[in-house]
Amino acid sequence: MKATFLFLTLLFLQVSIAFGQSIISGQINDEKGVALPGVNIFIKDSFDGTSSKLDGSFEFPTELKGNQILIFQFLGFKSKEIEINCDQETVKIPEIRLIEMITEMNAVTISAGAMQASDQSKSVILKPLDIVTTPSAMGDIMGAFQTLPGTSTVGNDGRLFVRGGDASEVGIYIDGMRVGNAYGTTTGNVPTRTRFNPNLFKGTFFSTGGYSAEYGQALSSALALNTKDLSIRSQGDLSLMTVGGGYSHTLANEKQSITASANYFNLGPYQQLIKQKVDFEQAPRSWDLEVAAQKKTGKNGLLKVMARTESGGMKLWQPLPGTDKRILVDLRNDYSYAQANWRTILKKDWMIFTGISYSKNLDNIAYDSLKVERSNQLIHMKATATKDFSDRLSAKFGLEHFIHPFSEKLVEENQVRNYKDQETYAFTEWDYYFNKSLVLRSGLRAGISTVSDQKWLDPRASLAYQLGDKGQLSFAAGKFHQLPLENYRVVNTNLQNSESDHLILNYLFSKEGFTFRAETFYKSYDGLVTFEGSETAPINLENGASGYAKGVDFFFRDRKTFKETDYWITYSFVDSKRSFNQFQTRVQPSFAPKHNLSVVVKHFFVNLKSQLGMSFSYNDGYTYSDPNVDNSAMNAKTKSFQNLSLSWSYLPKPNLIIHLACTNVLGRDNVFGYTYSQTPNETGVFESIPQGQLAPRFLFLGVFLTLSKDKTANNLNNL
Repeated sequence: MKATFLFLTLLFLQVSIAFGQSIISGQINDEKGVALPGVNIFIKDSFDGTSSKLDGSFEFPTELKGNQILIFQFLGFKSKEIEINCDQETVKIPEIRLIEMITEMNAVTISAGAMQASDQSKSVILKPLDIVTTPSAMGDIMGAFQTLPGTSTVGNDGRLFVRGGDASEVGIYIDGMRVGNAYGTTTGNVPTRTRFNPNLFKGTFFSTGGYSAEYGQALSSALALNTKDLSIRSQGDLSLMTVGGGYSHTLANEKQSITASANYFNLGPYQQLIKQKVDFEQAPRSWDLEVAAQKKTGKNGLLKVMARTESGGMKLWQPLPGTDKRILVDLRNDYSYAQANWRTILKKDWMIFTGISYSKNLDNIAYDSLKVERSNQLIHMKATATKDFSDRLSAKFGLEHFIHPFSEKLVEENQVRNYKDQETYAFTEWDYYFNKSLVLRSGLRAGISTVSDQKWLDPRASLAYQLGDKGQLSFAAGKFHQLPLENYRVVNTNLQNSESDHLILNYLFSKEGFTFRAETFYKSYDGLVTFEGSETAPINLENGASGYAKGVDFFFRDRKTFKETDYWITYSFVDSKRSFNQFQTRVQPSFAPKHNLSVVVKHFFVNLKSQLGMSFSYNDGYTYSDPNVDNSAMNAKTKSFQNLSLSWSYLPKPNLIIHLACTNVLGRDNVFGYTYSQTPNETGVFESIPQGQLAPRFLFLGVFLTLSKDKTANNLNNL
């Protein structure tokens, strides 16, 4: 009897417990409806829960009653919470779909037309220090970028030419602020260089087309240089070179740093040792002073200030074809640049940037008895606000204003012509991640100019789709405007913007140690400026010319296959034709060779504490007009351009580098075009003078010493 009573009591308790429980069940999938196994499902503030099965289903009991919060958690996905009522015996949950979390580590990035050179970028193409150690670059920023796809080497110029566009179509920015006259002024057949030391920068963003709506007034490309943040130590840096020398000193602590530098360059002693093809009355020389300071403001703010001033010049004799006469060209240049910018993070994830910059360039040029003074100034004010509304949606808003005075003066005649333009721009750009594999960037840029009395609107868009873990496909399209060159606008202030439309398709494959990039593009031109006469004395200037550039380029970089070796190979094909300047019909410009090849190899010998570098550049030649053939324009082409350069860097001590480099080691006689006489000689031939290199080779030797109080400065990372 007791046993029967005990059995009935246990049975009653089990039934009571069963009726006191709720069974919670359901199905959990991802956004596409694919089952997610292993998802953690539990009731908030309790131990009741389970994990989803292989088919995404789940089921578990709970004794909790009333309204409860059910939580779903899975690595890489956003957590989800829903409210349920546990007073029922069975709680059937409708299908749950978790949304994948998008982070910088797993998200696809826009790559069409863009190449980043930043230590923080996961798809690094060039590091900033590659600029210094590329043999053919000789420490010049543009020399290094000329080894990248989409660029053309124009050996007697030195500026950056991108995809069939001339050098003026590349906008250059420092910390988001436009730089006026970023290249040193030059004359004749003497190539120029950028004014700024590559060691000033921590990273770069180089777009060969389809670039961000944040930038404008560049028909082909945008190059954004980002300066270093706080310096990590106080130190001094001494440089002694065959072309000059300099010293910079840095004072730094945890909250602020300042660097002051001074440099002097004079090619006179070098040119006395190495014979030049150009007859210099006074060799190129210059000096510069620069200060850069950084200071933390508050918890998230950083203030940067930099200022630079320089002065230089040269004198050379320029021969006239068909005669024994020579013209003395005397060039003097003074340049100043200053900027301040501040960025910080505010509440609710707003990031604010404000900046102001000022550029002033003054050229004094004496061409025989003709003396010209040219003044160019640029004031740039800018403010942007960026916000991540979620991990899927972010936006940038910006406003900027330019003040741009320009003047030309005939000194002896005391004749002046000038203008002062004010340009205002507003822009916005939105990024939306449909998922971690698909992102859309859309942008809009509006502008207005007081001198041209013109308003314009530039829509731009990019789309990127991830292919597997390592590859991605990107597409970019957009409209771009650019006002004509100052020396044309000062003659005719009614000139309007030139326009360009970009279409770009890009494939990028990147994994540790390897990068492969293939891109095809089409670029149209409208409203290009044409004139009669010469570039120095143009008349009848007007918009109305057009053209195009189309092609494909490839880039491959390997830092893994061969131990201690880094190399990259670039090939670009550009088919470009345009009517512009004095060309009334479409021609292939002299600055746009069709085939361009670059190979750069660097190998570090650990035991010898040395790095050996090699770079080779090739293009199929430059077009030019030969009046001895016929009257058509650009009817001839030079032989191919080839340049093999070598460099050797040696570290006898951790803080000492000895660097030796030589361009055009094989001494190839590269010709970039010809200057012809205005009239034929007695045999009916138009005589010419080739536009070639200053010398068969350029040899550079430099010694760089870093001094620091704590002896921790180490130049090994600079190789």
